[in-house]
Amino acid sequence: MIKISNYIDGKLVGPKKGKYLESFNPAKGQPYAIVPDSDASDVEKAYRAASKAFTSWSATSINDRAQVLTRIADLIETQLDSLAKAESIDNGKPVSLAKKVDIPRSAANFRFFAQAITQFATQAHEMSDGINYTLRQPLGVVGTISPWNLPLYLFTWKIAPALAAGNCVIAKPSEVTPMTAFLLSKICIKAGLPKGVLNIVHGDGLKVGSEMTKHPNIKAISFTGSTRVGKEIAQVAAPMFKKLSLEMGGKNPNLIFADCNYEKMLDTTVRSSFSNQGQICLCGSRILIERSIYGKFKKDFVKRVKALKVGPPERRNTDIGAVVSKTHYEKVLSYIKLAKKEGGKIRAGGKAVFPRGYKRGWYIEPTVIEGLDPYCRTNQEEIFGPVVTLIPFDTEEEALEYANATEYGLSCSVWTENISRANRIAKRIDAGIVWINTWMLRDLRTPFGGVKNSGVGREGGFEALRFFTESKNVCIQY
Repeated sequence: MIKISNYIDGKLVGPKKGKYLESFNPAKGQPYAIVPDSDASDVEKAYRAASKAFTSWSATSINDRAQVLTRIADLIETQLDSLAKAESIDNGKPVSLAKKVDIPRSAANFRFFAQAITQFATQAHEMSDGINYTLRQPLGVVGTISPWNLPLYLFTWKIAPALAAGNCVIAKPSEVTPMTAFLLSKICIKAGLPKGVLNIVHGDGLKVGSEMTKHPNIKAISFTGSTRVGKEIAQVAAPMFKKLSLEMGGKNPNLIFADCNYEKMLDTTVRSSFSNQGQICLCGSRILIERSIYGKFKKDFVKRVKALKVGPPERRNTDIGAVVSKTHYEKVLSYIKLAKKEGGKIRAGGKAVFPRGYKRGWYIEPTVIEGLDPYCRTNQEEIFGPVVTLIPFDTEEEALEYANATEYGLSCSVWTENISRANRIAKRIDAGIVWINTWMLRDLRTPFGGVKNSGVGREGGFEALRFFTESKNVCIQY
């Protein structure tokens, strides 16, 4: 059993009360590590270290901060193979996916914000008798809470801009997938990050996340996770006037029109449906298809989905690995059962899988369901697994109605060669991110986030740096 440690005040330390939780390997359904079961005392210890470090870190020059972040990025890249393997064991995703996406993006997050902070400009406003200029100053000690689906990727997505802006951070990774955050602790020590600047406290949401949220001196909370937990955080943090960034659930639609580039659309839709076992907040789980091509699409799509290989994450030919936990495994299977009760027809998948030698792992076939009402629970509630539904539509208006018919509004993909239609839909659809004839094509300079129950605020680029700083106007009379 691997023993994971907290990272507080520049050191790897155990939880103050000596309690630990088991961390499971989803591919095998067995525990392989123990993770600190931290509580309020550990959060307070981390806060004191961060508060002490803030004076010097916030006064550190932008270039010096950028150099430290760049060293962290370099070290992540040199440890690509070991980090990818650890991410796969911890999360259940294919090693190939972690090597291609998760770990390179984690390094890119540090490298991008190391550069972005050097370009982060403020404004000046001249009057006839004076001038105003704006300072953007770090908040102080901030908290970040990240999810289990893209563990290091989304952990660094929050930490990097907060550190670049001069804040000190208390970061809580998911207790379900703690390993790469632990390995990042060692990287930060090796990179020379000053002690107390970043503190990583492991543990569950009730004992760590909630304590961070209600701590009177933690100035901001940046959270990615479920809408339910996001609401709980907002209820506590809002009356305390903390800054909040909440990136929450999604029930994303793919709108496919008859005039699309069909082969490109088909390839991308398979990927956007089932990447990371469908456990990406940006995956398209509701596929809306113009009726004139519905039959052809269903036949071709189902054939592609049935060809996907479900198996152990370390195998090179694995397309679909294990879902992250037993609890989530049971949740996803319960929604497949619900879909059948609601009248859905399973056209691919629909069952648990037991690869040879991995009988206790949490594997589910990529599942395609049709025949459901657009407003049923299966089409309204976030499943967050390898399950998609097919819905035909006749008109552009009908497609928009179905697409906007949920409480969520994170992202969508629109497939059409009609540029006027693409622009019309992009303007009218309830989503913070709209992809036209693509999916997951990301520029880190752009704002990231959702509308409705999918989120509050924006991450990415200068939006993230603005969130982690406070503006101050200075007025000088001539």
